[in-house]
Amino acid sequence: MRVVSVEMRDFRTYARAEARLGPGLTVVHGPNGAGKSNLLEALYFGCTGRSPRTRNEREMVRFGASTTRVSVRLLDGAHGHELTVGYGTIPGDTRAEKRMTADGAPVERLLDVADRPLVSVFLPDRLELLKGPPALRRAHLDQVIAAVWPTRSDTRREYSRVLAQRNALLAGIRSGRASRSTLAAWDRELARNALSLAAHRAEVVELLAEPFAERAEQLGCSGQATLEYRPRSRAGDEDAFVAELQERLAHDLERGFSSHGPHRDELAIKRDGRELRVYGSQGEQRLALLALLLAERAVLSQERRRTPLMLLDDVMSELDAERRELLAHELSTAGQSVIATTDLSHVPGAGDASVTRLRISSGAILQEAIAA
Repeated sequence: MRVVSVEMRDFRTYARAEARLGPGLTVVHGPNGAGKSNLLEALYFGCTGRSPRTRNEREMVRFGASTTRVSVRLLDGAHGHELTVGYGTIPGDTRAEKRMTADGAPVERLLDVADRPLVSVFLPDRLELLKGPPALRRAHLDQVIAAVWPTRSDTRREYSRVLAQRNALLAGIRSGRASRSTLAAWDRELARNALSLAAHRAEVVELLAEPFAERAEQLGCSGQATLEYRPRSRAGDEDAFVAELQERLAHDLERGFSSHGPHRDELAIKRDGRELRVYGSQGEQRLALLALLLAERAVLSQERRRTPLMLLDDVMSELDAERRELLAHELSTAGQSVIATTDLSHVPGAGDASVTRLRISSGAILQEAIAA
């Protein structure tokens, strides 16, 4: 499954524009502020139904417009598909809604559509994945699990549902509105899902660890790069996890929510045993993030025989010439990739006949012919 084109209407700075991607590497170039990042965001939004840059989807609607629409056309062998996402205000109302379709049929989530490409994105803003709170890394890890093993995504949703029920019960007990009679049943249900979720996370981190270390070294990360999953619980079975919950019950009742479980776990990204979140420079954090995304790409290619579409914004500027060559070679070996840059000379092979080149200027996307 590959992306053939993306069409935008009233998206960010684009009134109306279309970009056609090549089957391998596509290089998007233009000056700062031309709209390169907006194009990558549109591709991600059109494939997933969400933005990698903002939670406020109103920001994606072009200034002065009331709605935006993104259509992504796909090709799977000889079969064509189309994903569309529309977002904006309802006529005569101030509320906004999002509508998504796959081949013309309405869907609630594009992530549940089987005939869609997997997508991985590197943006400067995504450094929050390393620098930000543990919740961001937990969420990312769960997304990787869902991509590698789609059927396991239900475990995370079920854990969240049971956790919410237990928290509501704790709050009710605390306020005197509920009794403890059903707490044991919720503890047992939470334990079952918690152990499954933690096992899934540990397994995917184990899969990622070696390719992450290899790519970090190739990209020039000094020292040994490692991933470490840190579960809050040490329980080996349901009874042990329930016992841990009971040990913390007085504390949980005092606070009115559950303080123990996978919702408090951490993914530590380290170099020479020290967390890059605390001790790494921004340049080192960028390299580690890129190494992580490339490791995920390798694991998905191996486990699912599907290589994600890579969207890379301003990725070459902090790499030396040797590392740029290594990255360009890896991206060109399989799957689709889109690199946005202000300087074509930073992308090795940008002038090759196998590369699709797009130039952005004044809100227009122009496909450039490459001389043979």
